[in-house]
Amino acid sequence: MPVSLNASDTDFTARFDAMVKAKRDAEADVSAVVAQIIADVRKRGDAALHELNLKFDGVDSAKAGLRITQAEIDAAAALVDAATLKALEVAAERIRVFHARQKPADDFYTDPQGVKLGHRWTPLDAVGLYVPGGKAAYPSSVLMNAVPAVVAGVRRVVVTLPTPGGELNPLVMAALKLAGVTEVYRVGGAQAVAALAYGTDSIRPVDKITGPGNSFVVTAKRLVFGQVGIDNPAGPSEILVVADNKNDPAWIAADLLSQAEHDEVAQSVLITDDARFAEQVGAAVRQQLSTMPRSAIATASWEKFGALITVPKLSDAAKLVDAIAPEHLELAIDDPQALASNVRHAGAIFLGRYTPEAVGDYVAGPNHVLPTAGAARFASGLNLLDFMKRTTLVQCDQASLQQIGPAAVALAEAEGLHGHALSVAIRLNKGAA
Repeated sequence: MPVSLNASDTDFTARFDAMVKAKRDAEADVSAVVAQIIADVRKRGDAALHELNLKFDGVDSAKAGLRITQAEIDAAAALVDAATLKALEVAAERIRVFHARQKPADDFYTDPQGVKLGHRWTPLDAVGLYVPGGKAAYPSSVLMNAVPAVVAGVRRVVVTLPTPGGELNPLVMAALKLAGVTEVYRVGGAQAVAALAYGTDSIRPVDKITGPGNSFVVTAKRLVFGQVGIDNPAGPSEILVVADNKNDPAWIAADLLSQAEHDEVAQSVLITDDARFAEQVGAAVRQQLSTMPRSAIATASWEKFGALITVPKLSDAAKLVDAIAPEHLELAIDDPQALASNVRHAGAIFLGRYTPEAVGDYVAGPNHVLPTAGAARFASGLNLLDFMKRTTLVQCDQASLQQIGPAAVALAEAEGLHGHALSVAIRLNKGAA
């Protein structure tokens, strides 16, 4: 059964803390296996990829080729019906516009001492986007990863994806076309991550890897970090809804189950100031579970990790939200912005009764790749800056170095780094001569 908590109970703090700290991702440690796969790909390159493709996906990529041709992409994308394609186009354009507004400005100025200072932003040269295959093929995730990379100006955007049985998912191919991605390879798992990080005869290495995946993919990304950059590894999905009794319980139940249907270790939490409303939502959840196509998955999630929390007043919710630091936060209340202003830790916030989290998964515009498992305390969702880097600029002339140089010399000497001190002092002496 889902946890039922009331902030007025004497044991509330202990039970709430236990819920927050409970481990949901019980994936087995696959580090040793993944390390072997990475080493094999580094050693044998394409040959290892072909062998693993045949073993795990039943694909003879030695015959078909690792690269998916543009003709194959076009043919698969053409199978998407017009209505769904239109929806993808709406999503792609909204994601593109939102992320374009994140583009930062360069700066270069002269400070009071005459030193010229600034910074500039440049896109990464090459990024690799991992796209899950099979039943976990989500075209929305393709758009959320690829569109920001293209908008940032990344010169080379590479996609790898498993193709079980040799099948290409039409929606994924259509999303790749809409995003403007043309370099796509039929390879998945840890071996795809290894190929992106170290390169093979067919796949040139990239500078950063993003995108969701199973435990093998996530572990591989962690192991290649340093050779390449990676995004924040995602864990099980989660949603926290703060709602009052002016909502339809069925609406809130649907919002909770929108994340529970992802997998058995997803978490859905309601915080309300009305215990009877919490009971009504719980009843609505049970009713909807009985008719959901993914009922088995959602039921397992709700029964093991769901929670209904009652607080004396909704303003008390902010501190509980921050303790959980949820991936998704819905504020289905009269003045959502007032409560949102007191929340410090959430991956994305959805304001008002008519803003279900699911709209953010597809067409709102902000990225749906968000920090999970409390990582919203220190991490942001995927955004344009993940595909760019900042370089700082400093320019001194003789006069400005005379102004700030002596302090640099003093600090270098204090640290015992006399070579550092000399490289500045020698110029000060020359300037004074």
